[in-house]
Amino acid sequence: MRPPVLDPLFAPVSALPGIGPKIAKTVAGLVSRAPDRDATVADLLFHVPHAVIDRSHKPGIAYSENGEIVTLDVEIGRHQAPPRGGKAPYRIQGFDDTGQITFVFFHPRRDWLEKTFPEGARRIVSGKVEWFNERPQMVHPDYVLPPQDAAALPVIEPVYPLTAGLAAKTLQKAMAAALERVPALPEWLDPAHQAREAWPGFAKALEGLHHPQRKNDLNPEAPAYRRLAYDELLASQLALALVRAHMRQLGGIARTPQGDLQKSVFAALPFQLTASQAQAISEINADLARPVRMLRLLQGDVGSGKTVVALAALAQVTETGAQGALMAPTEILARQHFASMEPLCAKAGIRLALLTGKDTAKARRDIQEKILNGEIDLVVGTHALFQGSVAFKSLGIIVVDEQHRFGVHQRLALSEKGKGVDVLVMTATPIPRTLVLTSFGDMDVSRLTEKPAGRKPITTVSASLDRLDEIVGRVGNAIGAGQKVYWICPLVEESEKIDLAAVEDRHRVLEYELRQPVSLVHGRMTADQKDAGMTAFKTGDTRVLVATTVIEVGVDVPDATIIVIEHAERFGLAQLHQLRGRVGRGDKPSTCVLLFKGPLGETAAARLNIMRETNDGFLIAEEDLKLRGGGEILGTRQSGMPGFRIAQAEHHTDLMETARNDARLILETDPQLQSPRGQALRALLYLFGRDEAIMLLRAG
Repeated sequence: MRPPVLDPLFAPVSALPGIGPKIAKTVAGLVSRAPDRDATVADLLFHVPHAVIDRSHKPGIAYSENGEIVTLDVEIGRHQAPPRGGKAPYRIQGFDDTGQITFVFFHPRRDWLEKTFPEGARRIVSGKVEWFNERPQMVHPDYVLPPQDAAALPVIEPVYPLTAGLAAKTLQKAMAAALERVPALPEWLDPAHQAREAWPGFAKALEGLHHPQRKNDLNPEAPAYRRLAYDELLASQLALALVRAHMRQLGGIARTPQGDLQKSVFAALPFQLTASQAQAISEINADLARPVRMLRLLQGDVGSGKTVVALAALAQVTETGAQGALMAPTEILARQHFASMEPLCAKAGIRLALLTGKDTAKARRDIQEKILNGEIDLVVGTHALFQGSVAFKSLGIIVVDEQHRFGVHQRLALSEKGKGVDVLVMTATPIPRTLVLTSFGDMDVSRLTEKPAGRKPITTVSASLDRLDEIVGRVGNAIGAGQKVYWICPLVEESEKIDLAAVEDRHRVLEYELRQPVSLVHGRMTADQKDAGMTAFKTGDTRVLVATTVIEVGVDVPDATIIVIEHAERFGLAQLHQLRGRVGRGDKPSTCVLLFKGPLGETAAARLNIMRETNDGFLIAEEDLKLRGGGEILGTRQSGMPGFRIAQAEHHTDLMETARNDARLILETDPQLQSPRGQALRALLYLFGRDEAIMLLRAG
């Protein structure tokens, strides 16, 4: 049950003045955590201003600069009303000791203007000054007050992110009413920690953020801001710690086979394991041997050999008579995992099967029956197939590939498919430590930091699109010498039609210039069309593949040695790095060409520089975080930390570590959150929408 003290904050925003049912929908689109959910008062309060307007600047009319926001003390002069029904604006003159200004109104309400600007009276007017034909004017001033009400003018005014159909004034009025509803809540912070940081209480921190007294109050490093960021991070870390504790409570099975099957897999490998692969495998084996469920994240840069580590883990579990499952985000990836594991499994005697959406109903039924009867040890497929009706005789381990498309809830749901199921999660997206904590705080982490022996480094160069003809000529020479080339075009959702036309156009141009067939793969094609394009490229029927970023993750064509990325300035660093990892997978030197359209902005130029300087995915991920916040590193659109509304990766990294340690300590001393602080923390979990974790307390 949600603590009743929180009720005022969980009232719908439509309970606030000025927000009717229609505006409430608009507000929900802007501030609600889920697109299909009504917004609450708490959602509104966690909608943080992103800038401030300083209305303390009072230079006088003549000294007001173009584009400046100023506050003027003026005497109101003549009204110049347009003829009725005319399109001309309504103008009002104003004077002070330094000069004259015109206030301009379009579509005016005449009676309101006459009442608000009485001729001959004094008024305090605040807004943006624009000079037009060497005369100052102010179009639709923000504030007009009689001198006796001057104190009502906010000196520092917060500016909020808005959306079409929502006026700033409406939002500010609702926000002021929302602040009045904040109840006196029990303090959930550790008193010593709060005193050390000199943080205000929760209500006072919200007040500081929405009613700033100085420009600096909205700096992410300001005490009120840091306090609320910490609250949000603590709620997240506590929820992850509860998930972890719940998974641990469900009990694991100590799996301690001889390791013969794992050794058979190693014997079948055509190469030696790298030191970090061997290290990761020994960490996994140690996890499996404990009577506690494994929850481990395997981070490995593109081409660092994660699949081999996953297969070693699967072999260790199948040797004990249990079954394993490997889930991939796309069908292309599932097939690829299957293809690379099949020869190794055949040599080691592991019975492997592939389940995809393309199988006929009969074929799928046959495989499902074999899984249920225990005639299959290991099954590979897409996420979707495992979430449905697939049942196992004795599921012991799940490997999830490309975790960021797959959240905590799916992890919990999957582990219900067996008893004491161990979970290994793999990602080829190098994730900075901060973000590992935000999204995978419930997991242990292994990192693969080397490339397998024999892999050649990738040379990265950048060139302006003006040199396109020259690049096409070089691609022609390369394929003449037997090489294979990826050519990537961007696809930005806002202009998908235009971009799609550009991809198809590039495909036509390359076929014409190179005088040979070229494969084409993009997101709007059917699975069969994509497969056909990929297969032709893999087998060498075509030597060039034009694609959008659908090939970003996991496509493996070892003899492709060149990748051209068009409009590289449009991509994020992590994505450029993922794309570059499509080449350099064989034993020949490889090249990545970043084609950009100048002039480059500062951030885009910095990105291309980093790409030229390093092949280290972890370093790139850290730089990416500095350049634009962490949102897109995990495949979500917004900047900032994924899933967070207040905390920002680039400013609050230190708080994340503290929140994680705090959460662990809390659960060690008060695992059911029963103490007074524990009860307060339950309120915190509800406030930040992490209340599903409270269900786990009851379930446990």
